Formats: sequence, structure tokens, C-alpha cells
Amino acid sequence: MSAGRAAVVCGLGTWLPPRVVTNDDLSQVLDTSDEWIRSRTGIGQRHVADPTMATSDLAVEAGGRAMKSAEVDSVDAVVLATTTPDRPCPATAPLVASRLGLGTVAAFDVVAVCTGFLYGLATGAGMIATGGAERVLVIGADTFSTILDPHDRSTRAIFGDGAGAVVLRAGQPDEDGALGAFDLGSDGTGSELIVIPSGGSRDPRRDPDRPAEGDADPYFRMAGKSVFRNAVERMTASARKTMTDVGWSTPPDVLVAHQANLRILHAVADRVGIARDACAVNLDRVGNTAAASIPLALADATLSGLLRPGHRLLMTAFGGGLAWGSCTMRWPAVTPG
Repeated sequence: MSAGRAAVVCGLGTWLPPRVVTNDDLSQVLDTSDEWIRSRTGIGQRHVADPTMATSDLAVEAGGRAMKSAEVDSVDAVVLATTTPDRPCPATAPLVASRLGLGTVAAFDVVAVCTGFLYGLATGAGMIATGGAERVLVIGADTFSTILDPHDRSTRAIFGDGAGAVVLRAGQPDEDGALGAFDLGSDGTGSELIVIPSGGSRDPRRDPDRPAEGDADPYFRMAGKSVFRNAVERMTASARKTMTDVGWSTPPDVLVAHQANLRILHAVADRVGIARDACAVNLDRVGNTAAASIPLALADATLSGLLRPGHRLLMTAFGGGLAWGSCTMRWPAVTPG
């Protein structure tokens, strides 16, 4: 292990599909309304990929912009956090690396649903800390529109498609941009709360002669009330632990939490002692973009001036698995691409 090495954020890039679906658009095809969706989630619109777009397309756009932001044309590894890979096999990251012109670098997917980006950051940071890489591209990208039940207003109103990425480089722990303490956790006893029931080895549903084939459920399902409670509890506890681990006795300057629901964001901010106006919010315009959520919110907060160089930043997320995580850092001078 290389002593004193830290992973430092030096580039940030994002991409959203151009097609926008508003709450009013959804009300034309579902039993819902703009008021119903906004009052429960805070979401007003979301971006949706065209049928010809796959997760790799979004990831390539965001990854390329992150590398341009970092002013680099090569990295040593690509870590792609996604729940919606192009195919069940192989992983999507090698294709993304190839399309970015990165050659034969290490490339692999990380699956932790909405916490995936933080798990990806921790993985990239570990590669740098051990001397296994000098630069790592970490991407969060999802096209949840491809796994949603078109008739389920409870999920279709929430999720959007998008991608965000950062470039990590080897640096020193005291630099702005150096990733600080991580807290990662999981609880598999809650695995049924956020799930796609069919399509995996537990229930492959691929035999056309099976009488029960009609019972297969290939869509994303979520137990909303239980997920809400767990999200608030887990993100709050994780955020507090990382703050303690780095010795922060006062709240951070900015909170960038997974953009799942405005009420969740405010509940976590209140419990951690962070003013609501110091909490990054872009879900009203992009919805819940799963693994892309945090990097998209980082870019939005940077461009709006909420997040500035030197600010103490706390990131926290919760998702299926159940899985959750948090990370601290001081934000660097970086221009989103």
C-alpha cells in the first residue's frame, strides 16, 4: 500500500437524455396529476431516454465530459455503477471504456442501486490508495425507464434517466477534493423492499412451456412506506457516523443526498442538523436518477453556486439491497462538463 495517497476528485461530467416528460404528460396516460406527484415527491419532470438509447450511451457521454473537465485523455480503470446494464451479460463498463478510447484498462460494473455511485467512489478510492491506479473514472448511469411498469404510477412518476461521472486522481489527503471518510452498509433482510422479481437466477422465467410464465414480473417494484422509513433512518445514521469519523463537530456546509424524494431529503437534513437551504435539490427537474443521482446533484449544486471550493461536503445515499452509504470531502475547484 502507498502511504499517504488519497483519491482526489479532479473532473465532473453529466448527461441527461434530451426528452423531458412532465407530470402533466404522465397525467395523460396514468391516473395521476401534477399536484399528486409534487405533493408526495417534489418531482415536476424527468428526462427519459429514447428507445434507441442504452445505459452505455448515457455513460459514455457523462464519462467523456468528466475526462474533459479533468483535462485528461486516459485513466487506469472505469467503474460503472448501474442497475440497468445494456445486457445481463457482459458488464457494460468494458464497452463504455472501449467507446471512450481507453483501450484495455480495467473496467467493471458495480450494482448497489441508488447507492451505487458511492460504492463506486469507494472502489475507485481503494484502487488509488493501494497504488493500483493513478486515475479512475467513476460513472453512475441508469435508464430506469426501461424497467418500470408503464401502468404503475408510484414508480413511473418518480424515476428518470441520466448519467454522471467523476475522475479521481492520486493526491494527498489534505487537498480539496480528497475523499474523506466512507461509511457503507447493507441489510439483505430488506431485499424484497426494492426488487425486480423476475429475470435473475432465482426466477429466470425463460421457459416458454412453463405454465406459470404469465406470472413473471420483470418490472421494478418498491414498498414505498417501508423504503421511506428505512431511507431516512439509514442515511441519517450513516451521515452522522462519517461526520464523527472525520471529526466534524458542526454540520457540513452542503448536503448532497440521493435525490429520491423531497420529504426524505428534508428529513435527513433536519436530523443531521443541516439547514434545508444547504441541501442540494434537483429532483424537481430530473426525478430520481438512481446511480446517477449524486453526481448530477453535485454538478447542479456547483453550477448554481450552492457548492463552492473549500466547502465541507457530505454525500449520502440509500437504495435497494438494502444498501446505503456516506462520504465526506472538501469540494475542489472543478468545472462540470
